Amino acid sequence: MSERGYHTHQEILSQPEAWESVNRVMETLSALPDASTYQQVLFTGCGSTYYLAVAAAALYSELTGRLARAFPASELWLNPQITYPHGAHTLLVAVSRSGETSETIRACQQFRDQHLGEVITLVNYPQSPLASMGDINIHLPSGQETSVCQTRAFSTLYLAAAWLAVRWSGRDERLAQFYALPEVGRQLLDAYAGLAEKLGSDLSLDRFYFLGSGTRYGLACELSLKMKEMSLSHSEPFHFMEFRHGPKSMVTPSTLVIGLRSESNRTYEQAVLADMAALGGRLLVMDNQNADIAFDANIEEPLRNVLYLPLGQLFAFWRSMSKGLDPDRPNNLDSVVKLA
Repeated sequence: MSERGYHTHQEILSQPEAWESVNRVMETLSALPDASTYQQVLFTGCGSTYYLAVAAAALYSELTGRLARAFPASELWLNPQITYPHGAHTLLVAVSRSGETSETIRACQQFRDQHLGEVITLVNYPQSPLASMGDINIHLPSGQETSVCQTRAFSTLYLAAAWLAVRWSGRDERLAQFYALPEVGRQLLDAYAGLAEKLGSDLSLDRFYFLGSGTRYGLACELSLKMKEMSLSHSEPFHFMEFRHGPKSMVTPSTLVIGLRSESNRTYEQAVLADMAALGGRLLVMDNQNADIAFDANIEEPLRNVLYLPLGQLFAFWRSMSKGLDPDRPNNLDSVVKLA
């Protein structure tokens, strides 16, 4: 590996070890606020961590049967009449890699000033301002990164959010399944890194669509963002069934449709993918079984969702490298956004 892209490559490949550290942090977490006593659980972040919030809110609702929503942090303080209607009693989960993002800090401060509920923070840098702003502060240093684009940070923060959702579901016996994820992640990277490099290096492709529904939609958004950030390529995310309603008009032989296919809705989602192949598009399918990238994990859905991330990120990495770009230093981006 050349110096160009070195950090991003290592951060992607080291995720299974980082997940082991997350499991150790989360298993020591004692008392949590009782989420069932709140009118809503609200997940927030900016950029990648907003998409994480979307995925985490869906996971919380699926596992607990209770209301959760996700908003960008800026919406919490710019439009509180929407995010906290009638001053709704809220449990706020604020997620940030750096812990220094201005919008997220401002949102948490305003939330506290208005006494709307309790705050939980998920942060990779323990000495950052956000890392001490919560009633409970969860520090995940194994996700720290040198690169601008989030890869390892995103998956460690998402895994911690999944731990919280399971805890709040009251089904602690499910937590044991998280300990199997690092080894499955290593096996997937060993088995499919070559495929990610081959497809990522195919410059005949000129547009990418990431499809994911349910708890996987936020992850599809994040992988699409990685493709944009790292490789400056046309990339968009959609729910599976929504892709038929207009966006399929963009499918050509130079299109790659990446399906984050689920086990529970495989029949419907595969039908969408088959339609796109019939229109001339190329496909890359990720799923637990019978897929181009098959997890083959004895972990229930959706607890294994983090497994979609490393190879999707690696695909964007190789696209960037093949275009002569530096994924460590993407165009026009900074690691932290701070308002003046």
